Amino acid sequence: MATRPAIYCGVPGFRGGIGRRGAESGILVRKAGGSNMKILLLVRHAKSSWNDPSLADRERPLNARGKRDAPWIGEFLKRHGLVPDLVLSSPAVRACKTARKLATAAGLDQRRIELRQEIYDGGTEELRQLAAGLGPELNCVALVGHNPVLTEFVNGLIHSRIDSIPTAGIVAVRCAAEDWAWVRDRNGQLLLFARPPAAA
Repeated sequence: MATRPAIYCGVPGFRGGIGRRGAESGILVRKAGGSNMKILLLVRHAKSSWNDPSLADRERPLNARGKRDAPWIGEFLKRHGLVPDLVLSSPAVRACKTARKLATAAGLDQRRIELRQEIYDGGTEELRQLAAGLGPELNCVALVGHNPVLTEFVNGLIHSRIDSIPTAGIVAVRCAAEDWAWVRDRNGQLLLFARPPAAA
């Protein structure tokens, strides 16, 4: 029998680091309404396969575990009221497959997925520029990418610290703002950090 996912909740006054392990929680987080709250979802692609050494890095597909975990991401976001308005994904196969499976599970139109090269080969500054340039009409956006850059980017948005985002892990960061310029100022608040349940 599978266990519940580990969920870490960002709360007012929270300080200190967030590691890879922690207490499980049944907490429910709902998407804040209104245009003055922006939520950025940082999602690491689901587990990929290394079975074919002839494949280029960006062509590696999801493995069995990845195919199981990717839909879980969308189900989790839907259950917690965090279905994104837009999904920006790395064009690497493992990332765009994750994006498509999470969108399907969340009930999001596949046309709301955009592939962005800078998520695959850019650094934290490229991700920051991408997020800062989002339209103000978007209130919740998911970015599907890769470590170590994704974790470094998250740690540049919040005052806590995450050791490493695991495969299929989700970090939600929010800020009371009218636009996305806040991603340049490290004034985001950790909303949650979750990972899929362990296999039975």
